[in-house]
Amino acid sequence: MAGAIKIAVLRERATGESRVSATPETVKKFIALGATVSVESGAGITASISDEDYRAAGADVTDDAVQGADIVLGVQGPEVDQLSGANSGAWIAAGLDPFGKRARVDAYAAAGFEALAMEFMPRITRAQSMDILSSQSNLAGYKAVLVAANLYGRAFPMMMTAAGTVSAAKAFVMGVGVAGLQAIATARRLGAQVSATDVRSATKEQIQSLGAKPIFVENVAGIEGEGAGGYATEMSEEYQKAQAELVSSHIAKQDIVITTALIPGRAAPRLISDAQIATMKPGSVIFDLAVAQGGNVEGSVADQVVEKHGVKIVGYSNTPAHLPADASALFSRNLYNFLSAFWDKEQGKPVLDEEIGNAIRLTQGGKVVNERLLG
Repeated sequence: MAGAIKIAVLRERATGESRVSATPETVKKFIALGATVSVESGAGITASISDEDYRAAGADVTDDAVQGADIVLGVQGPEVDQLSGANSGAWIAAGLDPFGKRARVDAYAAAGFEALAMEFMPRITRAQSMDILSSQSNLAGYKAVLVAANLYGRAFPMMMTAAGTVSAAKAFVMGVGVAGLQAIATARRLGAQVSATDVRSATKEQIQSLGAKPIFVENVAGIEGEGAGGYATEMSEEYQKAQAELVSSHIAKQDIVITTALIPGRAAPRLISDAQIATMKPGSVIFDLAVAQGGNVEGSVADQVVEKHGVKIVGYSNTPAHLPADASALFSRNLYNFLSAFWDKEQGKPVLDEEIGNAIRLTQGGKVVNERLLG
């Protein structure tokens, strides 16, 4: 066998990105597999990890980490000019935003890299521990509720005091994927009365299991809202109309609304209109977790608090980056779980199978090869 393969961990360049794609924990594990690990100087600082922490774990910390790399790890995809010196055919494993950054995908192909989009990981049982969307969405749902609670001018739980009773806040979660479920759980822990809705009827039991009230359109038959791979799909006009009417009557009574609806490769669906915002009580708060993909809420602006009709609307372009230490720990484990699951001891490197390899591989042999980008 040739020498040990080299894994490079890059410092993130994207504005506002505070996460890192490997931690001392995963560095040790990669070395135990037989790899060498090189970490770019300062890569972990914003996630509370020092260069010395990486050295203590056995990594080489250098300004030129990518030189001679066989696998390059990132949170967000690096630009091609950052990859100068990486070996021909090197893997780039990160959140690559293939639809939004298509030109960069083409550049990876032209440069001969094998780009692996971690957000294309299939929603199958054996890949759950590799799923960056789930691990990061979980934290995003938690953070959304904390931010909304901080902006809300009242308390979340009911409080009975000698001076009188404080009523519990009413929180409504729209979209019950990983982020939505965590938002429900967090709002419940803070003492709010929580309700939730989703286009997928199967989520009703999940909502109830967390102690929240499901708000669902009834009597619109044959619309389950379950897309391929466990993702939501767009609904029929009939369902959308019924959903809008139901939400309008419910949202007017809410203090906190968290929206989480995303459709991969598409603009975020519009869930809340300006007219609906106008029916809410002054002092209410909406957190739009989809603001970076166009937003679920009319008028939401990434990384700004917008006030409309007395309602505060907020959303971060990168919510997990507001919890950088935990987000990095989970993201890094996703990457380690992925590479280690396919590690071939004889070859001393990971070898992908067809099911997962074909799902996440964007480029190979100088070409874009992923069916989702070729359709």
